[in-house]
Amino acid sequence: MRAGALLLAAAFVHAGARADDPFIQRVLVEGARARQLGVADTASAGTVSQQELAAMAVYRPGELLEAAPGLIVSQHSGEGKANQFFLRGFNLDHGTDLATWLDDMPVNQRSHAHGQGWTDLNFLIPELTVRLDYKKGPYSAREGDFASAGSAAITYANRLARNVATVGIGQDGYARTALAASHETGDGVLTYALEAMHNDGPFTHPDDYQKLNGVLRYSRGYANNGWSVTAMAYRGRWNATDQVPARAVAAGLLGRFDTVDPTDGGAAKRFSLSGVWRQTGQDAATKVSGYIIRNQLDLWSDFTYFMDDPVNGDQFAQPDRRVTSGFNVTHSWHVHRGEMSASDVTVGVEAQNDNIFNGLAHTAARRLLAVTRADHVTETSTGAFVENATRWNSWFRTTVGARVDGYRFRVRSSALADAGTTHDALASPSANLVFGPWRLTEFYANYGTGFHSNDARGTVTPLGTGLVRSRGMELGMRTEAVPKMQTAISLYRLDFDSELTYAGDAGTTEAGPPSRRVGIEFSNSYKPYKWLSVDFDAAYAQARTRETAPGHDRIPEAIEGVGQLALTVSRLGPWDGALRLRWFGPRPLLDDDSVRSRASTTMNGRLGYRVNRDLRLELEGFNLANRHASAIDYYYASQLRGETAPQQDVHFHPIEARTFRLTLVKNW
Repeated sequence: MRAGALLLAAAFVHAGARADDPFIQRVLVEGARARQLGVADTASAGTVSQQELAAMAVYRPGELLEAAPGLIVSQHSGEGKANQFFLRGFNLDHGTDLATWLDDMPVNQRSHAHGQGWTDLNFLIPELTVRLDYKKGPYSAREGDFASAGSAAITYANRLARNVATVGIGQDGYARTALAASHETGDGVLTYALEAMHNDGPFTHPDDYQKLNGVLRYSRGYANNGWSVTAMAYRGRWNATDQVPARAVAAGLLGRFDTVDPTDGGAAKRFSLSGVWRQTGQDAATKVSGYIIRNQLDLWSDFTYFMDDPVNGDQFAQPDRRVTSGFNVTHSWHVHRGEMSASDVTVGVEAQNDNIFNGLAHTAARRLLAVTRADHVTETSTGAFVENATRWNSWFRTTVGARVDGYRFRVRSSALADAGTTHDALASPSANLVFGPWRLTEFYANYGTGFHSNDARGTVTPLGTGLVRSRGMELGMRTEAVPKMQTAISLYRLDFDSELTYAGDAGTTEAGPPSRRVGIEFSNSYKPYKWLSVDFDAAYAQARTRETAPGHDRIPEAIEGVGQLALTVSRLGPWDGALRLRWFGPRPLLDDDSVRSRASTTMNGRLGYRVNRDLRLELEGFNLANRHASAIDYYYASQLRGETAPQQDVHFHPIEARTFRLTLVKNW
């Protein structure tokens, strides 16, 4: 009976973060992290509630994903550029191998001008975000492309429990205002949000990041029985201070926040229309979603300065225009097998098409000098999966599945050797075994295969590969045996057949050898008092290439260790707040490990004071210790004006100096 009650309670809490059930959202405030016993298939999966997300102090919207233990979100350029992600021994660049969705719309952009899987989350509005579900490893048949290292699914509210308006100001030219509200309209609910923001950052040449953002949603029914239609629009433009060479800073030629090329920067636009329909009965459930997304990016970067063109400089432009459309359909059947035995069978079909125009050009001060290549890419994929989740008895359950994906890559290019059409397909099985709970403890054994697609412009070359397979294995444990504490431990291994990737900065395809990553993750959440939560997470990974020369098997930029300690105070009289210490471990910068990045430790915090029921003040602080650390480090050759030859050097982008922001929040 205790196990059955636990499963019922876990299922209740798991369902509680649904966007349009404000009562259950209030229940979640009283707990620590959402309980996953009897719900999750792995020790490394989890759910983050609206209240936990709201308690975080985030410098940029993409940092909300750091609520997933072990995930680092960084930046190496201007604020409008897609973030840099690190997870499980990967430098995920701008999103490769981290599948990200917002309300069933893919955020990753395939065959992007700058980086495969480009994940721009700058259009995310925190006031609407009510749920983050994360997974790690290729253990679910429901996830396909880019999900090998992990996945993150963000949910927006259909109906807000309370409307909210915010006005914020801060150092370095920061100003932001946002409005999010819901109104009953006939039999439905109209939810909308507007956001405007400006930020210069601490840089000598200000970012001058300007953002306008809007969401309009109409929904009817409930989360599991109803439908919604959503329109979104985002525009951002910025200057960029890209990474600078350490030698110039050491010699006093540049300051930490200086730039070599002040004309770097970019502009992005995103427009989307999407819809979701759900129907749930006693023994069956159906979900249908569809979307059309128009993305536009103009990006100017300069990483090598005067190495290739001593006269005009090495700035290059990467324009990208695309329309992405697709749909997802899933249907589930529930079968009762006995008092403690039940089974769910789910089948799904999905399709996506990207019509892309992008390229690479040599520029000077954003002025076109020469076109390196111009491409028209049509990338189409279809996928189907079947998954069976069965509880066999009170202490054993399984989830097994398989998916099949097929891709068609069509490239028309000014580089005729890189034009053509090709196809690729993969089948990906997965199996998850869960034992327990015994004394509020479960054990997990997971196996699965996955993949990531490569940039289409590399697939049509003679040595090109469309889909690269991954294989993952994991052992884990999750326990609540200690009162008021949730603990999860996982040991994993993830292999890739090849580190083949498209190098967006150079416009070329680079093929690498097979790779293997092994690691351990520890996640712990403790709530000693109703008003206090303590979270501690740590992860270590070892990333190596295989079939390479001895001593040259390191994977440059592969993250080795991360950790965080967070204290969250809620409803302590009129006060609430959070303090978070983040450790970003060192990384090899060369395959022989002769050059390494430095580790960094930073602290962010938030302090809130409730003036009355409807009005509160929030003070956020970033890099409170004012550490002089890097957001990211690279090692490559560059040449400054006045240098006679290229020089190998560490190039870094600094984290922001200590910064404070004050926000007034009004609810009604």
